[in-house]
This record gives sequence, structure tokens and C-alpha cells, in this order.
Amino acid sequence: MSKSDIIHEPENKRFIIPLDGADPAELNYAISTDHSRDPGRSVVDFTRTYVPPEHRNKGLAEKLVRHGIAWAQDRDCRMEASCSYAAKFLKT
Repeated sequence: MSKSDIIHEPENKRFIIPLDGADPAELNYAISTDHSRDPGRSVVDFTRTYVPPEHRNKGLAEKLVRHGIAWAQDRDCRMEASCSYAAKFLKT
């Protein structure tokens, strides 16, 4: 599986990895603007990760979160995670 296996669906605010015969693995996000801390700067909140049970423990969620973080960094967005799994990747 390569980075190109991840599809960005901006209209659905998610990144997905299509899986044969199953719902896709996905990372959902929300975008807002932080007017109080950094006026005009976008904030990406990673809200949910999901991997179908039969495809878990293969690193798919981690791959999605790392891809989402890189995407947000490329756009100079501040990042948050209301998803507990994604939050582990944002702690420094």
C-alpha cells in the first residue's frame, strides 16, 4: 500500500483507503478558523478514524493520520484531534 492508495474527499472532509469488499478505512476532519489565537489561520480537527474490523491491526489508521497531518502541515493549518487515536500523533 502506498501513499497514492489514500484518496482525499474534500467534499466529505475525509481521507479514505478503499478496501476490497468492505467499507473504506477513513479519517474524518473538520476545518474552522481560529479568530482568537491566530486570526485567519485554519484549524483542522481530526474527528474520527475508522477501519473495518477485518482490516484492523494492519497500520491503516496510522497511515491515514500521518497523511492527514502532512496535508494539514502543507497548508500551514493548526491541528487538533477530538479523535483519541489521532490525538496520540499530535502530542509532542
